[in-house]
Amino acid sequence: MAYAALAVLAFTTLTDTRIRAGTLLILGLFAFKSWMRRNDVLHPGSDGDAEDQVLAESRRPRADGGFEPM
Repeated sequence: MAYAALAVLAFTTLTDTRIRAGTLLILGLFAFKSWMRRNDVLHPGSDGDAEDQVLAESRRPRADGGFEPM
């Protein structure tokens, strides 16, 4: 929503078409990046990444409370 408001403001206030297009392109890229990372922010650790699961299972606890590789 904030990116849309910034895009409207940029479109209405910038008069040079090249600067306007560049600004809108950058805002669009930021909006796309934010949209792609939204799920990671809302649900951290729930991506089910197999590599993280294998790493977690390949370690065993030590007597001092740390972990050592198996």
